Amino acid sequence: MSELISYQIEDGIATLTLANGKVNALSPAMFDELNAALDRAEQDRAVVILTGQPGILSGGYDLKVMTSSPQNAMALVATGSRFTRRMLAHPFPIIVACPGHAIAKGAFLLLAADYRIGVEGTFHIGLNEVQIGMTMHHAGIELARDRLDKAAFQRSVINGELFDPQGAVQAGFLDRIVPAGELLAVAAAAAQQLKKINMVAHKNTKLKARKALLDTLDQAIELDQQHFGL
Repeated sequence: MSELISYQIEDGIATLTLANGKVNALSPAMFDELNAALDRAEQDRAVVILTGQPGILSGGYDLKVMTSSPQNAMALVATGSRFTRRMLAHPFPIIVACPGHAIAKGAFLLLAADYRIGVEGTFHIGLNEVQIGMTMHHAGIELARDRLDKAAFQRSVINGELFDPQGAVQAGFLDRIVPAGELLAVAAAAAQQLKKINMVAHKNTKLKARKALLDTLDQAIELDQQHFGL
C-alpha cells in the first residue's frame, strides 16, 4: 500500500501491517491508507488480519495533530471513529493480532475487531485519555460500553486504568493471548477457520447483532462533531 501500511494477500487472507514510527501513530494519512486497505481487502473478499510492529499495535492518535488545534484534534478523532465504525460493519471477518502495547485509539482498534489475539509480556492495553487530560469523546464511550466488561468499562474509561495482556482478556480488549513468537501463526490459523464460515451470513448477522451499536455510534460521532462545529 505505502510506507505506512503493508498489504499482503495470500490464500484469501489479507494482512495489514501498521508501520508509522515507533508507536504506529494514527494520523490522517494513516486512516486514508487503512480505508484504502479495507477497500482492497473487500475487493479481494479476504479475511483481514490487522497487526503492528513487534511490541506495539499502536500508541493512539498522532500527537502532533492532536496538539495542533482543538479543531484538528476533533477532526482526527471523528475520522478515527468513522474508521472503527467501519471495522464493526466490515462484510468480512477482521482479526487484530496485537503484538504488544495498544493504547487509546490503538485499544479502540481492538474493540472494533471480530477476534483479538494478544501476546504475553509486560505490555499495556487500554484507554488512557483521562490520564493525559482528554475528556473521552462520545463515540469512544459508546464503543467501550458495548465491548468491555461492565466493571472494566468504569475502570478503563473513567479511571484511565491500563491492563496487562491477561487483564485485557478479562476486561474485553482481547479474546486470547499467546507467546509472541506464535502470534502471526495463531492469527493465520484463526483466519483459516473463519474462511470456512458463510460470508453472507456473517455480514448479515454482524449487521443485525450490531445494529443498535452502529446506530448509537452514528449519533455519537455527530455529537462529537457538533461540539467543535465540524
